[in-house]
Amino acid sequence: MFPAESLRDWVGMKVIDPADKSIGSLEAVYVDTITDEPSFLTVKVGVIGRQRLVFVPAFGATVTPKAVRVRYAKALAREAPSIDTDGELLASDEPAVFAHYELDYGTGAERRLARR
Repeated sequence: MFPAESLRDWVGMKVIDPADKSIGSLEAVYVDTITDEPSFLTVKVGVIGRQRLVFVPAFGATVTPKAVRVRYAKALAREAPSIDTDGELLASDEPAVFAHYELDYGTGAERRLARR
């Protein structure tokens, strides 16, 4: 395993948790608008016809030859705030994404996440 420096290169690959359980496939990378660093991944979960994108923190993600490993358990990720596969994250929904993982959202009026 090695640090995931360019997560965008891994779009479409499997995303796994620390126990090697498959969460889903990497759909997109959201960067922190303050630091321009990867902040969250959207992971496609569900069955065809009922798929959705869940948000999983990118911090500490590593890559293996066949997958992206995140630091969060499959069960926690699957319960995370989500959007439709063709949807977008509303600014008003951003705090809930951070809160789900007990991460600090801050108090600024600016958006914190941007899809890249």
